[in-house]
Amino acid sequence: MRFSIEHQDAITIFTLKEEILDANNAAEIKAEFLILCQPTVEALIIDLSIVKQSDSAGLGALLLAHRQMNEHEAPVILVGASERIMSLLRISQLDWLFEHAQTVDDAISMLEDDSGEA
Repeated sequence: MRFSIEHQDAITIFTLKEEILDANNAAEIKAEFLILCQPTVEALIIDLSIVKQSDSAGLGALLLAHRQMNEHEAPVILVGASERIMSLLRISQLDWLFEHAQTVDDAISMLEDDSGEA
């Protein structure tokens, strides 16, 4: 599975570099989220720009990230989620759990605006 992790101050950016988020890679992604979602992380940005579709196992990985970050009241922002992924979130009535942005820069700007910074 291909992904990258970037840290900008206390913000972690996880970029999945696969077109499908499903049972074949969800377990590995969950393991990464368990490592990444620490109390020192003030926000997790999950870049799904390359991902075209997901199944319930992939949705479970996103929910794990939300649950882990929610423990220390930190947001999870989904970036570039395809219409198929957004539809899965809406059908599952889980779209409200996540903040959404079109680009990573937009997500970072949202976080800066929320914190009262420039």
